[in-house]
Amino acid sequence: MTAASTLNPTRDEFAAMLDESFNANDAVEGTVVKGKIISIENDLAIIDVGLKTEGRVAVREFQMPGSDETLSVGDEVEVYLERIENAMGEAVLSRDKARREEAWERLEKSSEANERVDGVIFGRVKGGFTVDLGGAVAFLPGSQVDVRPIRDVAPLMNIPQPFQILKMDKRRGNIVVSRRAIMEETRAEQRSELVQNLAEGQVVEGVVKNITDYGAFVDLGGIDGLLHVTDISWKRVNQPSDVLSVGQTLNVQIIKINSETQRISLGMKQLEKDPWEGVENKYLVASNVTGRVTNITDYGAFVELEEGIEGLVHVSEMSWTKKNVHPGKILSTSQEITVQVLEVDPVKRRISLGLKQTQDNPWASFSDKFPTGTQVEGEVKNITEFGLFIGLDGDVDGMVHLSDLDWSQSGEEAIKQYKKGDVVKAVVLDVDMDKERISLGVKQLTGDPIDKVEGLRKGATVTGEVTAVQDNGIEVAVAGSELTAFIRRADLARDRSEQRPERFAVGEKVDARVTQLDKANHKIGLSIKALEIAEEKAAVAQYGSSDSGASLGDILGAALNKAQQDDDAGDNDGDDK
Repeated sequence: MTAASTLNPTRDEFAAMLDESFNANDAVEGTVVKGKIISIENDLAIIDVGLKTEGRVAVREFQMPGSDETLSVGDEVEVYLERIENAMGEAVLSRDKARREEAWERLEKSSEANERVDGVIFGRVKGGFTVDLGGAVAFLPGSQVDVRPIRDVAPLMNIPQPFQILKMDKRRGNIVVSRRAIMEETRAEQRSELVQNLAEGQVVEGVVKNITDYGAFVDLGGIDGLLHVTDISWKRVNQPSDVLSVGQTLNVQIIKINSETQRISLGMKQLEKDPWEGVENKYLVASNVTGRVTNITDYGAFVELEEGIEGLVHVSEMSWTKKNVHPGKILSTSQEITVQVLEVDPVKRRISLGLKQTQDNPWASFSDKFPTGTQVEGEVKNITEFGLFIGLDGDVDGMVHLSDLDWSQSGEEAIKQYKKGDVVKAVVLDVDMDKERISLGVKQLTGDPIDKVEGLRKGATVTGEVTAVQDNGIEVAVAGSELTAFIRRADLARDRSEQRPERFAVGEKVDARVTQLDKANHKIGLSIKALEIAEEKAAVAQYGSSDSGASLGDILGAALNKAQQDDDAGDNDGDDK
C-alpha cells in the first residue's frame, strides 16, 4: 500500500484495515499480554503493550510481599488487558489481575497434585491471616498457623514459606491454606527418623519442655517423651513441678516405645537402685520404726520410712478409741511418728503400718484394772434401741444391754429411766479385747431375786399372790421376792372343769409347784395342777392304795381328816400354853 493509498484508501483497503483492527481487539482484550515499561511517572508505570495507546499501572502492583524488587524503564512485564481503550483513550491494564490469573492456574494444578505451595503472610484479618501465594491472596486460619498456639506471629510475617492448600473456590475467589499441616508432616518425618535411632532401655539426655499434673514432656532432640509422675522418683511426688522445672536438662531412660503411635515413655527413677529390693528383711513384721508423714487422705496416712519407701497407716490402725475420725485430726503432714510394721508385700510394694500398736491397748489395760465382777461408774454417753453406752476409765465405752438393766422390768421400760449425762454404776460382765467390747450390767448390782427366795428349786411349793387375772391364765407374785410368774389356764387345776381363771381374784393367795426354774433367763414356771397331783400321790402313799379296796375318795378323806386333827392339836397346844 502506497503513501497515497494510505491517505486515501479504497473501499476494500479500508474494510481490510477495519477487520484487522477488530481481530486485534479480539485477540488481546481480557487476556494476559506482554508489555514494556517506557517511563515511570508519579508512582505509575507507563506500559506499551503494542496498542495505539499506552496503559498506566500503579508501581505498587508490581511489588510482592517479601520481595524488594524495583522497576526500571525498559523492563518487560506481563499485565492483564481489561479494555483496549477507555474514555481517556488509554488502555486499561492490571498487574494484580495478571498475577492472579497466573497464580490460580498454577495453584489449581498444585492442589490437584496435593503439592505444597510457597507464600508469604502479609496481613492480619478476623480469625486469621492473609497469605500472598504469588498473586492470589489466601486465608490462613489462626488454628492452622502452628501445631501449638502462637502468641506472637510477627516473626512469621513477610517470610517466604511453604503452605498446604485446604480448599479452593475460584467462583468466589476463596483459597484456604494451612501452615500447620506442613509442620505436622515435617515433624512426623523427623519423629519417625528419630524413633528409629532410639531403643528401650537406652539412657538419653533431654530438656524439660512442659510440665503437667501427671508428668513432664521431655524434648529428646526433636521428639518428645512423657516422663510420668510415678517414674520421676522412687519416693512420692505429689506435683512434678515440685522437683522439675521447664528448661531443666536431665538424663532419662527410655522405658517403652510405641511403634504405632510413636509415643515414648521415659523414667528417671530407673537410673537409681530400687529401694524395695530386700525390703522384707529390713522392715520385720511387729518391729517398731520411725517415719515422716508425707500425705494424709480420707482412708489413712502415708509415712516415709526412707527415701523411696512409704507405708500406709490405715485409719482403722491409728487409734484404739477414736473411731470414724478423719486422719488429719490425729496426724499432720511432716510429723515424725513411731509406727509398727504390720505387713510387708514387696511384690505389690506395700507396707502396712500401725500407729495404735505402739501405744497401750486401753481394752487390755481396762481388763487388768477392772476384771469381771468389778463395780465401775461412768457417764451415759449414748442411748440406743439395744442399750446404754457408758464412758469408762481409759477413754473406752462399755455397753449395758436392755436385758441387763432391771430384774423385774422389761428393758424397753427400764431404759426410759436414763438420759445422756447420767452417772450410773454397773458391774463388769465381760471384756472382749479382740472385738474391743466391754459388757456391763446394772441389775447385777442388786443380785438375782431368784437367789433371794429360800428353798426355791424345781419341785418346791411356793405361795403367791394373784396380781392379774387374764383369759389364758393368772399372774402371780411369789411371796417374799420380786419375782412374778404366769400360771397358764391348763395348770390352774387338775380337773378341767376347775381350770377357769375367773374363779381366782386379785390379791388371793395360791399355792403352786415350781415346774421350771431358768436362772439364766430369769424365768419361773408354776403349776397348781402339778401341786394337786403331787399331793394326791403323797396321800396315796401314806394312807393306802386302791389295791386295798379303799376308793380314792376314802383315801383323800382320811388324809384331810388327819391334817385337820393335826391342826386342831396344834391349836390346843397353843391354848395350854
